[in-house]
Amino acid sequence: MPMDLSGKAAVVTGSGRGLGLAYAEALAAAGASVVVNDVDAAAAEAAVGKITAGGGRAVSVVAPVGGTTTADALVDAAVENFGRLDVMVTNAGVLRDKVLWKMSDEDFDAVVDVHLRGTFTCARAAAVRMREQGTGGRLILVSSPAGQRGNFGQTNYAAAKAGIVAMARTWAMELARAGITANAIVPVAATEMTKTIPAFAPVIEEAERTGGPLPEWLRKEEGFGTAEDAAPLVVFLASDAASDVTGQAIGIGGDRLALWSHPQEKTPAYADGGWDADSIAASWKSGPGAQPETYGIPAPRPPEGQ
Repeated sequence: MPMDLSGKAAVVTGSGRGLGLAYAEALAAAGASVVVNDVDAAAAEAAVGKITAGGGRAVSVVAPVGGTTTADALVDAAVENFGRLDVMVTNAGVLRDKVLWKMSDEDFDAVVDVHLRGTFTCARAAAVRMREQGTGGRLILVSSPAGQRGNFGQTNYAAAKAGIVAMARTWAMELARAGITANAIVPVAATEMTKTIPAFAPVIEEAERTGGPLPEWLRKEEGFGTAEDAAPLVVFLASDAASDVTGQAIGIGGDRLALWSHPQEKTPAYADGGWDADSIAASWKSGPGAQPETYGIPAPRPPEGQ
């Protein structure tokens, strides 16, 4: 049987286009009522129109995510229009990519404000309402491979997305008694935002130029697909079937679904009485540093001949 979210109400931030729109449409198709949010009024209204034309229920809130005022307005819109709030999907985001020595305070603050602070304020407002309702709820926080591995030119974005996963783990503990789950999702999809990432831009542009699908090797080996490919994970996490899934970072893209591991100590070494700098240097390459971790998002590598 398909997932049934009838009677549930959801907020999806940044849902006028791209991944957010795919999430909102999928939630509505499963029966949820949806608050669409975007800074672009035309995009927000178009999204509401698509959802209602398909038989769903949706309203829009046009406002920038980041501050408490918008977070409260989103929750209020769900309660006033649909009587409750069950799901908060924190998807809104912006990019201000620059290498460290060229990134301004404004570049850093703009990205952190929308991604990290916006996730915090929206999740907090949702948690307050869900606790008042006493029937549990779902926080679905959108992270990124950049937050898991780092990415060139994305100090602000990678830091914010890493922080979002940390918040999911923390809130999973804090909200467990209220029956509210908190999970981070790590989607990889062809969107206007991922077009700006050098590793993926050429592949997306080629698919758009030819009008064909993304190649099979990219969907399977790289786990890279369309926005619609990522939406079913949001529906699953919003459903009763995921009532025991919390504190996780879950990746989805193309044909791939995967659980990201949590950071943990690797290859510990011990020295009686503790370590000094010389003893660390002497043991590093044969001890803890023998297999250093990789970093950065690997560029897509098509199989030979493709």
